Amino acid sequence: MSTTTSPPAGLSGDDLARLAEHWGERPSLKAWFSTTDHKRIGRRYLVTAGFFFVLAGISALVMRTQLARPESGVLSPQEYNQLFTMHGTAMIFLFATPMLFGFGNFLVPLMIGARDMAFPRLNAFGYWVFLFAGLFMWVSVPFGAAPNNGWFAYAPLNQLQHNPGLHMDIYSLGLLFLGISTTSASINFIVTSLKLRAPGMSLNRVPLFVWAIVATSFMVIFALPALNADNALLFFDRRFDTHFFGPAGGGNVLLWQHLFWIFGHPDVYIIVMPGLGIVSAVLPAFTRRGVVGYPLVVLAIVAISIISFGVWVHHMFATGLPQLSYSFFSAASTIITIPSGLQIFAWLATMLLGRLVLRVPLLFVIGFIVTFVLGGFTGAMFALTAFDQQVTDSYFVVAHFHYVLIGGSVFPMLAGIYFWLPKITGRMYHEGLGKWAFWLVFTGMHVTFFPMHLTGLFGMPRRIYTYRSEPGWDGWNAVSTAGSYLLALGLLLVLAGIVHALLRGRPAPPDPWGADTLEWTAASPPEPYNFPVIPMVHSLHSAWDERTAESTGAGATEDRILSDGKRTVFTSELDARYERAVEMPESSLKPLLLAGALLVFFVTMLFAWYPVAVVAAVVVAATIAAWLWPPRRPDEELGVAA
Repeated sequence: MSTTTSPPAGLSGDDLARLAEHWGERPSLKAWFSTTDHKRIGRRYLVTAGFFFVLAGISALVMRTQLARPESGVLSPQEYNQLFTMHGTAMIFLFATPMLFGFGNFLVPLMIGARDMAFPRLNAFGYWVFLFAGLFMWVSVPFGAAPNNGWFAYAPLNQLQHNPGLHMDIYSLGLLFLGISTTSASINFIVTSLKLRAPGMSLNRVPLFVWAIVATSFMVIFALPALNADNALLFFDRRFDTHFFGPAGGGNVLLWQHLFWIFGHPDVYIIVMPGLGIVSAVLPAFTRRGVVGYPLVVLAIVAISIISFGVWVHHMFATGLPQLSYSFFSAASTIITIPSGLQIFAWLATMLLGRLVLRVPLLFVIGFIVTFVLGGFTGAMFALTAFDQQVTDSYFVVAHFHYVLIGGSVFPMLAGIYFWLPKITGRMYHEGLGKWAFWLVFTGMHVTFFPMHLTGLFGMPRRIYTYRSEPGWDGWNAVSTAGSYLLALGLLLVLAGIVHALLRGRPAPPDPWGADTLEWTAASPPEPYNFPVIPMVHSLHSAWDERTAESTGAGATEDRILSDGKRTVFTSELDARYERAVEMPESSLKPLLLAGALLVFFVTMLFAWYPVAVVAAVVVAATIAAWLWPPRRPDEELGVAA
């Protein structure tokens, strides 16, 4: 239940009633499937990505159990390969980015003073595609047909002669399907952040989390086509006997790696960047001051977004490419640590100059800094070609990868969950339970992955399902497995804390932390229309600015109340000057129907039911046409000339 009990000064009860009528959705089964409310869609992203995270985490625990001792028989080689592939694929594609985009869906309109995303129906469509694509891939596991060539799917082992069955067809089609969701979400974030900002929120007043989401979205737009091309060419190779990656037919196996890593290395920052934005959003609330060096942090975000596209060969130093080319990519891989380090120093300075309030979100931020710095340190080591060639394809790489991605995304996500849980649910979490969860997660993470640095240096290769006891890897593997169960216990405690908050947490005020961004000026949880009055922003720390607070009450004009319809405000891209009010679309089942038609299309392509696939493609085209067909205006329906 919302905490708002009376209209703000200057608004009438009739204004709020009209806003609730236009923006609210009556509880019903149809409304559940047709909603376009960004807050409901954001919550669905968070829950669904969390579900896929649980599946991927269980896969990891089973693999760690297999590797706990030499020559274990918990899994067969085929089962291990499938779980190994689905773990990596789900964590990268079905958990990390969708989870962070879930935060973005819920928070970006609230942070910029808007009432919804720029394209609400496209937003709903992106969620349904994400859900269906994830199920499309995970349903294959019980049938023993899951992808089985690693989340990177290197050629030539992804070719039909080396990998028969549907395994890699599910991989290629699943990621092509999922890419539709990621692309549509990115376009939506870009347009929303550029055009729907509250009047006065010029670019130098945009919250750092929003900057991070926009930078991530641009990276997706430029990086994802390479992955889509890779998967389309792989599907052609496997189904229509082309030879893009098959050496026997004149193909080139390195073409796969080049296209994959042109996407894959920016994807590391696509995953990490929103996490960095979460850290910049959490710190002001628990240090009682703004992030030090705001303009430099923004420049660092932009610099990382650009430089990340120039380091993909960082992953190919052992492939035999010309040595001269390695030097350029080695330099770029080293240079990208500079803007990353700048953000670290900005956060440390913020904590040193502020007054720390040691609550659970800040604990996870501190855990992030420690873990991410260690991961960045080993990343700088990989930038050195000679070192990289010595440890490539060893468990040292696995350790580095998890330090960067767990440190750079999971710790910030957990900080964000505890930080925004009161805003999302209207309930406060249990502080003691949260602190226990932090220490279990932090300890379990380091006990699991730090020993992998040592096993990698001792020669243990990655991607093996068993090993002999002679090399002396068994002790460190047992420690890693014990740490994985400790980490799982900590994450289970996080889930228990969320359930406890939902069932027994005390009601949350609009701003329990004294935070600085606009979402904390809305009710907890927010009303369907977010803000009864579109705010006027006067500074970077809008929730701390009395003028911004006053702008949402007395003296508000109708062009910012907008209670006569489902409307929000368009502003200019640079300085957020008021342009006009725009009508937002009503809820619709068309996004669900279009996503369902696409699911049918990809399923029929998987099983080579090509005539049915043609019919499904026609349905897809017809649904798009119905979606885009302009509605009749009332005067047209009455036969009155416009």
